[in-house]
Amino acid sequence: MIRTHDVVIVGGGLVGASLAIALDGQGLDVALVEASAADALPAVFDQRNLSLAAASVNALHKLGVFQALQAPTGAIRAIHVSRAGDFGRVWLQASDYGRESFGQVVVARDFGLALEARLASVAGLTRYRPARFTGLDPAGGGFRRLRLAGAEGELELGARLLVGADGSASGVRQALGIGSRDHDYGQTLFVARVRAERAPDGTAYERFTDSGPTAFLPRGDRAWGVVHGVAGADAAAVAALDEPAWLARLQAVFGWRAGRLLASGERSAYPLQSKVAEALVAPRAVLLGNAAQTIHPIGAQGFNLGLRDALTLAELLRAGPADPGDAGLLQHYARRREEDRSRTLAFSDGLARLTGNRSRLLRPLRSLGLVAADRAAWLQAWLVGGAMGFRGEVPELCR
Repeated sequence: MIRTHDVVIVGGGLVGASLAIALDGQGLDVALVEASAADALPAVFDQRNLSLAAASVNALHKLGVFQALQAPTGAIRAIHVSRAGDFGRVWLQASDYGRESFGQVVVARDFGLALEARLASVAGLTRYRPARFTGLDPAGGGFRRLRLAGAEGELELGARLLVGADGSASGVRQALGIGSRDHDYGQTLFVARVRAERAPDGTAYERFTDSGPTAFLPRGDRAWGVVHGVAGADAAAVAALDEPAWLARLQAVFGWRAGRLLASGERSAYPLQSKVAEALVAPRAVLLGNAAQTIHPIGAQGFNLGLRDALTLAELLRAGPADPGDAGLLQHYARRREEDRSRTLAFSDGLARLTGNRSRLLRPLRSLGLVAADRAAWLQAWLVGGAMGFRGEVPELCR
């Protein structure tokens, strides 16, 4: 016999796990398909730093995830943006908008442990792990039939609604026949924990260069979460640097805003590519998070956008028809996500291309843009609203 569920979520990472938690209490039979074994976290829960926008923090508090964090978080109380070789800078302070912070910095592994703790209390959730999605049959009879490869061999499931939350190389997206628009930025991002003479004071710094962005994020452990972009051709050489040479490179790019950089933890590297699905829904299926759109990490928009995907779907399932795979509900979902998705994609891609362009003709225009963003109240308000995750029709839990 084929086991059937109301909702089958393929992918137990940040977005898939968050959706399973958001569906708790809705009376749905939910399954979560995870590649990792029960005693291991998915690889995405590593030492990278997640900048959670205020809208995300609101939602994660209401879902009981934030309360499960064991390590301290770092509040982002101010944002400083500049570009090497250009004059001007943008300086935003949360207090100017009547807020304590624009968001919080969380270490991915700590967040993964908090999600795992919260998942353990979700009622009506079946977890298939370790299991890998291997194929899909056409929708029929009110279900999608999908195939999994698990520790005990192949397994077939029926889903009234199939959710693809299985990352950039989504097998669900490919099985649905949904194409994607791909772009290689020619950059590699290095992530590390760095200790400096001056501990973070709540300011998040973003420094743009010809070869990519460098961000210093205020972690809750009095260290800085560093994100350093380099040209793809230089990635191997940067990876081979010893600790003093690596710190010297960061110091040259970032300057002395945190004083002397003293020590660095292990570096992780990620090639920068965007992949945008050409459709979000198919018969009895929907894509969320990186399966729907993998974007440049500039401005730290990726996970926040994916979380809003999950929360919007959970909200519509709670208020919608009894059939979670109803075609009208899925089309409503796609319409709800259009404005937030298109604006966030345009912002991250446009900013990445503009700040990485080496043309001398663009320098005065970029500098004028920085000055305008620092002085024009309406432009600052627009930037702040987007940075905090308030774009388009915001999910109720985010408000």
